[in-house]
Amino acid sequence: MVEGFGGKVGFVSENYGESKLAKRFGVKRYPAIFVDDVLVATPNDFGFYGRGEEGEARSGGRYAPIRSAASQERFRADLQRMIGLILAGRKDAARAQAAPAKEGEIPAFPAVRLTDLDGRTLTRKDLAGRVVLVEFWATWCLPCRGTLSWLGEVKKRYGDRLAVVTVAVESEEAGIRQRAAELKLPFAWVKGTPEIGRAFGDVSAVPTLLMFDRQGHTAGAYFGAPPNLHKEAETKLASLLK
Repeated sequence: MVEGFGGKVGFVSENYGESKLAKRFGVKRYPAIFVDDVLVATPNDFGFYGRGEEGEARSGGRYAPIRSAASQERFRADLQRMIGLILAGRKDAARAQAAPAKEGEIPAFPAVRLTDLDGRTLTRKDLAGRVVLVEFWATWCLPCRGTLSWLGEVKKRYGDRLAVVTVAVESEEAGIRQRAAELKLPFAWVKGTPEIGRAFGDVSAVPTLLMFDRQGHTAGAYFGAPPNLHKEAETKLASLLK
């Protein structure tokens, strides 16, 4: 993409937690794409990772699923157009055409019914009175493996005061069951759906860890697997479980 503009364009990759642009626009998840200081794509645009039986996208994101050739071509064409507008000095036009969806985090555990691999259902009422961690992961996601193991240690430390719900996205049930059997951890293992992803704030990347206090209010949200993830999450968790 960059090479196609003859040296007039450069590419910079930033950790959203350290990016001035991300802070300016309130971006708290990834991926987000800026051209100059124009936000042209948010995590919501990439949608929830998931496909139907025939491989069609099952969410409303403009570029979902990003792994499909059609979505990639759509994203490439839109990005080229935005770059062209800004190089032509038409930044206002670029902003108007981008019109990305606003970011946002849910205020509380959603009114959604979750069904684990054993057919048991979980609702907000079933989890009431406990601190709840909801981990979105995928069988193909390498960082997710370390996060799941760490969550197992946390669960053993706090016992019944803490509930851990894992939601696997873009993953076959056989692979989810295999991972659950390998780890042998007392989690609720759930196969994700686009509806579940949207209920929890349009989750668009893995790993994503959401934390809820005993009253069901959102207490924290952690996206990706940065080096300080465990430390920050455990500090917050300890304060909730005093």
